[in-house]
Amino acid sequence: MGKYTKEEKLWAVTQLLEGKGSLRSISKQLGADRKSIGEWRTQYQTFGAAAFDHNRNLHYSEQTKREAVEYYLSGKGSLLETCKHFKIRANYQLRSWISLYNSHELKETPGTSGGNRVMAKGRKTSFEERVQIVEECIKNGKNYGKTAEKFSVSYTQVYNWVRKYDKQGADGLIDRRGRSKPKSEMTDMEKLEAENRLLKAQLERKELENMFLKKLDEIERRRF
Repeated sequence: MGKYTKEEKLWAVTQLLEGKGSLRSISKQLGADRKSIGEWRTQYQTFGAAAFDHNRNLHYSEQTKREAVEYYLSGKGSLLETCKHFKIRANYQLRSWISLYNSHELKETPGTSGGNRVMAKGRKTSFEERVQIVEECIKNGKNYGKTAEKFSVSYTQVYNWVRKYDKQGADGLIDRRGRSKPKSEMTDMEKLEAENRLLKAQLERKELENMFLKKLDEIERRRF
């Protein structure tokens, strides 16, 4: 599904709320799936037109996340109903919280008060350490704070290494500032082993996420 502008989302929601079109007809006209349009309606009813501002950045406390997850799991509301009740912008956020809740990893959104503290200042690391850190971060669903705390590095370092890996592969984790092992001294086998480890971590995480989403979809279907 492509991305849609604020104006397109407002048009779809207005048509739906004013009875000028159904989910099916609006979906056909706009080329958006009905599930997304339903989410836009809930977002609009909760936050108004500001829900579609791209720069809107909401933070949720650990307590709010936990209450929302338990509200949903207790059967008090569907994903959309729970999002509306707790003013959660999108149900993918709630889905991720449920996944973290089930694996006992639900934490406060970074930047809010009361969350876990991680190192603000980074430390020097080897290529092998960076590969290990990125591998762990991928496996835990890119929980940068948890990974930073585990390896005693900064949140920013973990975030930057994962981003570099996403863009450049294992080569992005090489320190080119001159004091670490330069790229020319790394063997092809070392780079291949690093790539294989990180790709395996990605595949394992994707498989777990797919299994979880299938179970969540089954629960949603039973409620309708």
